Amino acid sequence: MACKKNQAYTEEFRREAVKRSEQPGVTQAQVANELGVSAQQIANWKRHFSRLSDKQFNSMVNVSDNLLWRNFKANAAIKNGHRISPISG
Repeated sequence: MACKKNQAYTEEFRREAVKRSEQPGVTQAQVANELGVSAQQIANWKRHFSRLSDKQFNSMVNVSDNLLWRNFKANAAIKNGHRISPISG
């Protein structure tokens, strides 16, 4: 039995495939046939990129929340007459 070699696709190729499959009136199966990959592979790439986006968004929210919290604490300290040191990044 012959071994099937796994094909490595560039991130640009995968993103373009996902983008094309999200166009109105186009199915994942159509794009998959055009590109010579399975429709399931495009679905996997789509899920992968959406998870990355969620993680990136969540990490930005956490950074933003952390800065807001530190500013809130600093403002509260100033309001209460406490002297504070500057907040560093």
